Amino acid sequence: MQHEKILILDFGSQVTQLIARRVREAGVYAEILPFNTDAGKIRDYAPKAVILSGGPAGVYEQNAPSAPQAVFDLNVPVLGICYGEQTICHQLGGKVEPGAQHTREFGRAQLKIVDDCALFDGVWQKGRDYQVWMSHGDEITAIPAGFKPVGTSHGAPFAAIANENKKIYGVQFHPEVAHTPDGGKLLQNFVKKIAGCRGDWTMASFRAEEIARIRAKVGKSRVICGLSGGVDSSVAAVLLHEAIGDQLTCIYVDTGLMRAGESDQVVTMFRHQYKIPLVHVDAGAQFLTALAGISDPEQKRKTIGKLFIDVFDAEAKKIGQVDFLAQGTLYPDVIESVSFHGGPSVTIKSHHNVGGLPERMNLRLVEPLRELFKDEVRALGRELGLPAAFVERHPFPGPGLAIRIPGEITPDKLHILRQADTIYLDEIRKAGLYNEIWQAFAVLLPVKTVGVMGDGRTYDYVCAIRAVTSTDGMTADVYPFTHEFLCRVSTRICNEVKGINRVVYDYTSKPPGTIEWE
Repeated sequence: MQHEKILILDFGSQVTQLIARRVREAGVYAEILPFNTDAGKIRDYAPKAVILSGGPAGVYEQNAPSAPQAVFDLNVPVLGICYGEQTICHQLGGKVEPGAQHTREFGRAQLKIVDDCALFDGVWQKGRDYQVWMSHGDEITAIPAGFKPVGTSHGAPFAAIANENKKIYGVQFHPEVAHTPDGGKLLQNFVKKIAGCRGDWTMASFRAEEIARIRAKVGKSRVICGLSGGVDSSVAAVLLHEAIGDQLTCIYVDTGLMRAGESDQVVTMFRHQYKIPLVHVDAGAQFLTALAGISDPEQKRKTIGKLFIDVFDAEAKKIGQVDFLAQGTLYPDVIESVSFHGGPSVTIKSHHNVGGLPERMNLRLVEPLRELFKDEVRALGRELGLPAAFVERHPFPGPGLAIRIPGEITPDKLHILRQADTIYLDEIRKAGLYNEIWQAFAVLLPVKTVGVMGDGRTYDYVCAIRAVTSTDGMTADVYPFTHEFLCRVSTRICNEVKGINRVVYDYTSKPPGTIEWE
């Protein structure tokens, strides 16, 4: 089935991915490409509409990015957001200037609707004010011929503009973010009412179409899949097994760095419940030996990654002739590899997956999730019937507990951390908060402090606990636990875990911090 598609051109906004997510939530398929995508590729994509994202540049700057002329030659609806609106104005005959202090708007703002517009149909009414989220320093001072202002704000007389005849719209605010409460409805208006999309892109249709693609690509060949027990690899494995049955073999490398009971859960679910051929490798002793004496976080990650490849490769060779390697690559990974700047994003820290394996083993890749965002992977997992405990599981890093123990890794530290982490997550579940939180975990700090227990002096480790909310892991806010909850967790950990006498809560958002500590 050929789905209608929306093309999003990225001008460098930090929230471009949210545009695609909102469009897909309306049941319409959307992809993100850099603003400088070749005109021929844009025409071949044949979008039903084009959305131009925000970005950090000023349209008046030398070599400022602009929308390809092909966008306007397609004669399809166009929506410009923030910088996208500014470049529409700049390219079609309007004027944009550096804003004065009083015209800059960052954060929540009030938008007054001054004229009717198809974008606002059924959502916003003329003459009323609505909350939006702004992030602009420049000001549109003149709009092109054929356009009319349909929304104004304190700092932007052309906060929303429309050319209804050509179906070209611009908004200075960001409808894709949660701080614009009705933003999703506006984007739904654009893709359905204005662009005329049916909204037929669902997880059920994706499941059927991806199974057909997998079968066509793989044929009768054998596939191996590195199973971590996380959401991505679990969903990929179940989807692949539905497509090709016992042509798939999963390899689960137990690094000895997993949380309490996780390895047993993985083996039980895939080997016994789903009957998927599974190779379980207990390599914990090898990983601990390789990590002995290593404290640097990047060196830890690279040591784990290299050994993982060695172990995985050795087990794969025992299977016999294999042609494909399955990976749980997600759409954000694909976007970052062809980013606004035409290359990978700056490396904050190396990520651990099965990178390097396809080349070393001379395998072709099959990546059944590469079109999906994380929340869509969870939706696909539910569609496939995976247990809620797996589908809703918080993200867990490839290097496992090794990066939640700053400093050297020892069996004793791992034992202490597992106990603390289990207690923390248990209290979160008891409080009914697990699904409100993107990621929660304990960290064992390389710090010992003096404590008093039973009238005696202790000198034990400090445990940090962390919990964040997020939509995609790119930005994150600290979860606002109550004082009573934090006290309860601290009391249980200090009482029940020998080796910890102090608990602290990490209040840092991302940015400036990362979600994990290493």
